[in-house]
Amino acid sequence: MEVVTNKMAGDVSRPRPVYINDLGLYCILGGDKVQVFDALKNGKRGTFTTYDVAGVQRPAATIDPAMLAPVPEKKFDNRVNRLSQAALVGLEKTIQKAVEKYGANRVGVFIGSCDNGSEASMAALKCFKETGAFPDGYVLDYQRADFPAQFIAERFGITGMLSVHSTACASSASAFVSARNNLYAGNCDVAIVGGVDIASLSVILGFASLEAMSDKPTNPFSANRSGLTLGDAAVYFVVTREPDADLCAVDCKNLKVIGFGESADADHITAPRADGEGAYQAMKAALEDAGLNATQIGYVNLHGTGTELNDAMESRAIHRIFADDIGAANADVPVSSTKALTGHTLGAAGSLELAFCCLTLQSGRESGVNENCSCKKDFILPAHLFDGVVDPNLPLLHLVKVGETAQNLKYCMSNSFAFGGCNVSLIVENGSV
Repeated sequence: MEVVTNKMAGDVSRPRPVYINDLGLYCILGGDKVQVFDALKNGKRGTFTTYDVAGVQRPAATIDPAMLAPVPEKKFDNRVNRLSQAALVGLEKTIQKAVEKYGANRVGVFIGSCDNGSEASMAALKCFKETGAFPDGYVLDYQRADFPAQFIAERFGITGMLSVHSTACASSASAFVSARNNLYAGNCDVAIVGGVDIASLSVILGFASLEAMSDKPTNPFSANRSGLTLGDAAVYFVVTREPDADLCAVDCKNLKVIGFGESADADHITAPRADGEGAYQAMKAALEDAGLNATQIGYVNLHGTGTELNDAMESRAIHRIFADDIGAANADVPVSSTKALTGHTLGAAGSLELAFCCLTLQSGRESGVNENCSCKKDFILPAHLFDGVVDPNLPLLHLVKVGETAQNLKYCMSNSFAFGGCNVSLIVENGSV
């Protein structure tokens, strides 16, 4: 089947970057960006919880409910929105400034999410089965696809467009593509874009039924890999189509997303295309959109789920674009999968891992200054945590070791490859390098 790519509608003869003004996140590694990056660079896994699924113990990177404050607006108070609320704490002032400056109707909300209230629905059905009635306060709104976006809009008084994407593991990366298109179409001036998802019991059961979930923490790209580990996360960015000094936080200065690549191979409803063609086409489209070649990418955050099929096809795609296409023997670009640390956060994964790329691009430290005051910077890379047993059947990749750095890092790529062959690659630039 032919792989379809999206090279973006409209005038593609000029760059169409999206400027990052601020970002907030919350995952098993925490909500403080310094704390989160410390875990990334040192390969420190979050504390996983174990669930009994049909007699098999399955780990998942779920956040202790006691860590998430109730949502004051009772109609929105569920686990998904509590998680969003935790990620939005650090963005409140930036979002308020955006609404004041541009108007409530010129701010859009673009979210990737998959859960759609399944946790509340399962509890309600259990109650109905046992008592003949649904629990007090239960409403079908919990199952609406736009529910997490409505929560953000009402919380900040936003009346602009809302868009929720549910393209499985690529959902919040797809939301970024939608945000860029709508910013340049003039449908909004500011976008709150990101994703939220939880490892609810229904999701855990679903992946276990697909035999894709490991009984131990995920071990991506190892010869011993046995499946994925699920996780909770929420992450949001405030982005604009032009730099905005009024909104831009210090730790996001000079960050912009410059490459957006999508492909759809539709090879199988859940399994990826084995030869990696769809993944390759998404990365190629992102490079073309950014006006870059593969040798300019300094780090790739892999999709890296730890399943037999995903890691095999992604290895092939990475080798093809970062070795074969440029005439090299091996793909020497540093790569890592951070899902071994955070779990696979499904609809939130695309934006969470793009955020990790942003934290990486802000990690530069001076490594030497000469008499002319020119300097080089070392950037600490997110470590690839696995058992160290390389799969000899896969192309060799440059998996990042703890403490590894890249000099003068300017461009990072983040990959998200989902069910149904929905593939998205994003490229973020540090404009100060």
